[in-house]
Amino acid sequence: MAVREGLLSLLEDGPRHGYQLKTVFEQATGGVWPLNVGQVYTTLDRLERDGLVSVGGAPPGSALAPGQKIYAITIAGKDELGSWWEAVPADEPPPRDELMLKVLMAIEHDRAHALRVVTRQRTVLLQLLQAKRRERSAVTDVDGSLAARLVTEALVVRAEADLRWLDTVEANLSAKGK
Repeated sequence: MAVREGLLSLLEDGPRHGYQLKTVFEQATGGVWPLNVGQVYTTLDRLERDGLVSVGGAPPGSALAPGQKIYAITIAGKDELGSWWEAVPADEPPPRDELMLKVLMAIEHDRAHALRVVTRQRTVLLQLLQAKRRERSAVTDVDGSLAARLVTEALVVRAEADLRWLDTVEANLSAKGK
């Protein structure tokens, strides 16, 4: 999720000030996507510039500080958000990710180095996977938020996928070496 679309999504529920958006965004992402408050305000400024949000002041008598900016989604913002909800992943190369880049650069260096990198990454991923599986088992419906449980599940699945990819890399490197 892009921060921009995440903020628009939160504003669809009603106007909010910047710090509220930061807090609710972090709660909605299970606490794994912390935002710098400066990033929130920079993104809100861009959204305003692009006509996707409007800015007003705190209403008289509200608990907000006088002059505090309140952001609201515009019709254009709702249209943009609707397009984002409807968008599906395209048939494109995978997103840039550090593991993939590291392995591809190691292969470019030499086969032996690449195999060492794959082995090291696999070891760390297996440790991560074990920790996340323990965490997943420890979290129940009562003591964990749905967002936190889903994030943990995504991390388990991602680690499993990365391990499968490393197996493929190693098999290709081993076949090339024969």
